[in-house]
Order: sequence, then C-alpha cells, then structure tokens
Amino acid sequence: MASYDNIFSINSDAEFEREALALFRYQAEHCAPYAEYVRLLGIEPSRVTRIEDIPMLPIEIFKSHKVYCGKGEPEMVFTSSATTGMVQSRHYVEEVALYERAFTEAFRLFYGDEKECSIYALLPSYLEREGSSLVYMAEKLIASCGGGGFYLHDYEKLLRDMSRDDNPKILLGVTYALLDLAENFAPHLENTVIMETGGMKGKRKELPKSELHKILCAAFGVERIHSEYGMAELMSQAYSFGDGIFRTPKWMRILVRDVNNPFARLGAGRRGGLDIIDLANRSSCAFIATQDMGIRYDDGSFRIEGRISQSDIRGCNLLVQ
Repeated sequence: MASYDNIFSINSDAEFEREALALFRYQAEHCAPYAEYVRLLGIEPSRVTRIEDIPMLPIEIFKSHKVYCGKGEPEMVFTSSATTGMVQSRHYVEEVALYERAFTEAFRLFYGDEKECSIYALLPSYLEREGSSLVYMAEKLIASCGGGGFYLHDYEKLLRDMSRDDNPKILLGVTYALLDLAENFAPHLENTVIMETGGMKGKRKELPKSELHKILCAAFGVERIHSEYGMAELMSQAYSFGDGIFRTPKWMRILVRDVNNPFARLGAGRRGGLDIIDLANRSSCAFIATQDMGIRYDDGSFRIEGRISQSDIRGCNLLVQ
C-alpha cells in the first residue's frame, strides 16, 4: 500500500493548502470528469494558487460519471442511499486501506481509541442494501472495539445487550430508527453516547435538529445527542458533540459558496452551499460541491442548515446537461 502519511500528518493551514493544490493539479489532469469540468470552466490549473479558487465538482456528477483516477481497478465501490427511482452515486475506491485509515484516525481524534468502548449500530436502512460506506466503517470499528454489534429491528435484544455491557458505549443510529427506539421503549441509557446519522430516509417527516435532539435526549436520559456527517462520495467524516456544530479532521476542510454564484466564496458566519475538500479522496475527486446548506465559523467548524432545493440552484453545472 502507498504511504499517505503526508495527509494524516497535516498540522497547519499552509500544509493543508500545499497538499490540496498538489492534489487538485493531479486530479484536474487524471480524473476525466473533473478534468473536463475544469476545462469547460476555462480554468488553467497551474494558475490556481489558493484553495478558495479550486473549482468544486457538483456532487451530482458521482451519479452520472465514473469519477475515478486510480492507477488500477478499484478495490471497492460505495453507493449512496436512494429511494425508489433515484439514481445512486458511485464512489470508486482504489485502496480500501486508505478509507479504513481515514475513518479510524478521525474516530480516534474525536472519541479516542475504539478498543476502549463498545459500538452498537442501529442502521436498518443501510444494512438492507449493498455498498454502504457507513456500514463498512461501523463493521470495522466494531470488530476492533471491546463489544457491540449490528441490530436490524430487534430493539429488545439491543437494549438487553447494552444493559449487560459495562464498557463506555456508543449507540450509532440512523435518525428514524433512534426515534422508533425512543418512542417504543424510552430507555434511559447510562454511560452511553447517542450518535445520530443519516436522517429519516423517507420513513418519517423530517424534523428540525433542535426538536429531534430534544425528543431523543428526553427518551434516552442524556444531555446531548452527537452526530456523524459523512456521505458515500467522501472518505472522511465530521462529528458533532451535540451542539449542532461539526468539526472536521485535519485533512478535511469546509468552504461556503453563494448558492446563486457557485464561484463566489462566503465568509465565516454566512449561510450558503457547503463545499468540501477531503484529501483522503485520492482516487476520485477531493473537491466537492454538496447539496447541503450551512454556515462555516472562524475556527473551521460548521453547522448544517438543510438541503438546497432545486429551485434555489442557479449555479453552473456544466456536466449535467
């Protein structure tokens, strides 16, 4: 396996910018959909000298094109969640070991060594399909830690197993499943971090985060609900400790764009579309314009504030025609 120590040893903004610009120039030449996008924008990669000026590939391109610049056949293809009739995104991963290192180092950065806790995964909508990067991550972390496991719909067994476990615990659940558990059992969980991810997946009406977390806190007897932010198109994850503010690992950055002009950057505290630089996306594209709305703060943390509706998008998407 190639060495990626330069990614995971980043300790300054200058180091991040150097690595990001080098990766941009490589992917602007070798990742065919991204190269075409950069060409259509009339951008000369060698003239881009700031990360704020790197063009971000619209995330929809992962649905319509093979976004890949690996040197050989990919070891894994992760796919996004999709309701009936929707096209799934496909993320081609050259080396699964890089993904494993990225999610393990990010988890340890925010929660410590996984071997010192138990992880219980309540991810029914992910387990019921193939290609979930979240299931892959949870499976590997569970295999390394002191206990836990996957639970589909057997809430009683989940609660029974957790009650017998004296380790610090993390209950990682898709949002609608955590609500089901809360409404049907309202179990007060001791020595447990509740971590929600993934939303309602069409199973329930979407709720404001503040309302959702209030319901879950009351049911589970905890002071706050943690959150994980990731997606099939990314190799890395951001985490929130319950204040609605997400923090990224050092090889990941959030920028905010004007929804009406995707090439205009917004400063800290202003609401717009979220752009993500994920340097662990070595074999696909590390520069992604998401469909999430949010706010970035001075320290690099960010808040999610919903999705961009199609009626709000007036930007340039040259490859989706």
